[in-house]
Amino acid sequence: MNAPRGFSVIELLVVCMIAMVLAAVAAPAWNDHLVRTRRYEAQATMQRLMLQQERYFTQHGSYLAFGAEAKGDDAEQRQFQWWSGATAPASGYEIEGKACDGYTLDICVQLVATPGTRRVDARFRDADCGQLVLSSSGLRQAAGPQENCWR
Repeated sequence: MNAPRGFSVIELLVVCMIAMVLAAVAAPAWNDHLVRTRRYEAQATMQRLMLQQERYFTQHGSYLAFGAEAKGDDAEQRQFQWWSGATAPASGYEIEGKACDGYTLDICVQLVATPGTRRVDARFRDADCGQLVLSSSGLRQAAGPQENCWR
């Protein structure tokens, strides 16, 4: 007598349920990993940009403000990358350089990385750390509720 081949509907449902439970557990962990990766990418870009700012300061005696809205003919501002990733649309953060609060660019510059703006991936959110700030005085801050965003 031939044994029936294939799977029963019950067996297929059990396999589907197991796959759904695994996906429900893995999806948040994967999303957290992607957010942390983009945050670390932004921090590395900000540190590189701060080195560029320090080099600019030694040559010109002042820091330079920059951002996505730099005028097309201003080559000095365009030398500073205003996005955090390989390309602007694929980046999680938009970065701008501006004078520290209460100071001029002759004394202090701060780099501000804002997650998910219209110029970068607008869907990206970093609810834990939010906006990241790095200043030439060494100050590292984050606007979100999580502590130790700059590890």
